[in-house]
Amino acid sequence: MRTDTNDSWLARALALPEPEDDTARRILDAALEQFTLLGVRRSSVDDVAKRAGVSRVTVYRRFQTKDRLVEETLLRELSRFFARLDAAVAGLPTMKERVIEGFAVSLRHTRAHPLFGGMLRLEPEVVLPYLTVQGGSSLNATVEYLTGHLRRAQQVEGRPDEDPRPVAELMVRVAVSFLLNPSSCIEMEDAEQARNFARRYLAPLLDA
Repeated sequence: MRTDTNDSWLARALALPEPEDDTARRILDAALEQFTLLGVRRSSVDDVAKRAGVSRVTVYRRFQTKDRLVEETLLRELSRFFARLDAAVAGLPTMKERVIEGFAVSLRHTRAHPLFGGMLRLEPEVVLPYLTVQGGSSLNATVEYLTGHLRRAQQVEGRPDEDPRPVAELMVRVAVSFLLNPSSCIEMEDAEQARNFARRYLAPLLDA
């Protein structure tokens, strides 16, 4: 799968609208369903086309390659994830509270997501490189997203004007670690346990 810069991924994920073209929406919906059921490696453009009720030529006209189709499917789900996360924390008054709730929501959403969670279960060998050694674009896009929230909190809450990027990266890497290997002496089976962990270990980073 081709990769873009993290700024490109972030900008596209945050600003990505639903396609105006009904056929493109159907293809992306079909790709999500297909990749969820069988994984990316075992799915072909023909499979997606059949599920969408269109020809393979139609899929290629809209998305050019299978890699591009996979990328656009992932970007749309990342965009939806950011929107859900924003909605979950928007009403909370402080950055500490938003970090705590955001961590819990992120874990719950990603584990339960049919594509992200499903791909980790179906073909971890395909997903893991994009969360580890080849994870620059998606990981850094998420770090940039959180960094923006931390910067705004600095201004609103009168926090010291320091670069929040290291704190954002630590938080994202901790979350990814629990997603990749949930087995731990730290109990993280439900949202309240995730909140307790974030309250004790992540929220204090804001004052570090």
